Amino acid sequence: MRTGKGIKMVALDLDGTALTSDRHFSPRTKEAFRKAMEQGVHIVISTGRVWHSLPEEMFDIVGLEYVITSNGATVTELATGEHIYENRLEPTAVDQVLSVIEDTFGNDGFSVDAFVDGKAYMEEREYRDMERNGSDYRTQDYVLSTRNPVNGLLDFMRAHRDKMENISLIFRHKADQDAMFKRLEEIHNITLVSSFSNNFEIGGPTTSKADALVMLMRRLGIGRSELMACGDSINDLAMIRLAEVGVAMGNAVMGIKSAANYITDTNDEDGVAKAIEKFVLN
Repeated sequence: MRTGKGIKMVALDLDGTALTSDRHFSPRTKEAFRKAMEQGVHIVISTGRVWHSLPEEMFDIVGLEYVITSNGATVTELATGEHIYENRLEPTAVDQVLSVIEDTFGNDGFSVDAFVDGKAYMEEREYRDMERNGSDYRTQDYVLSTRNPVNGLLDFMRAHRDKMENISLIFRHKADQDAMFKRLEEIHNITLVSSFSNNFEIGGPTTSKADALVMLMRRLGIGRSELMACGDSINDLAMIRLAEVGVAMGNAVMGIKSAANYITDTNDEDGVAKAIEKFVLN
């Protein structure tokens, strides 16, 4: 790991990383962004969230240029709203995934989100039940504010199979999650990652935050030795390994901490700001 401060791009996960537990950027984090961008450093949000689930607060940060969403399925230029990169699931892969999950879909304790063309969708019956009764394995306020209810989700997914960025599966029980993983890992043209302990997310065969960053670095003339990346979950692993300075949050899972060059404080202790101050700011 380089000891000098030659970083020109900082890639940041959102949940559990750049955002606090109450889903805000802390004042210290926003100030670190401002100072880094004044030095000409590109701050790149790199998240598993879909475009329309991004926090509104993010769009108020002056100087942000690019956002990677859906675990690397899309890179968007903020100034124009243009998708400058797309790496979605193949339609045949969507069909294969649906053939695996359809016999479990609708069971209590199993939830499916479909990320289609910048929006996240879930089954309307489940959405309405969560409105009334909450959930013991999903975060009610976040889900209700970011998901669009649709009647007949699986049919909707088939109809939009050519626009599928990501499919997220969420489980109440670990045994069900493990059993589903074994079935899905037999599909060869997908990737399986997770952003929290009771889910996994299905992307295209080469979809990752790292692949999206490689494209963006080529566009901007930035090398791996000039990249810092911060994350907390397994869907951040590829970009942590890609970066010259891979930073794990204090609250990161062990697989991220093991792969990182440096472990900073938690997302509620300004861990991202402290990493930028240490490795980026002059």
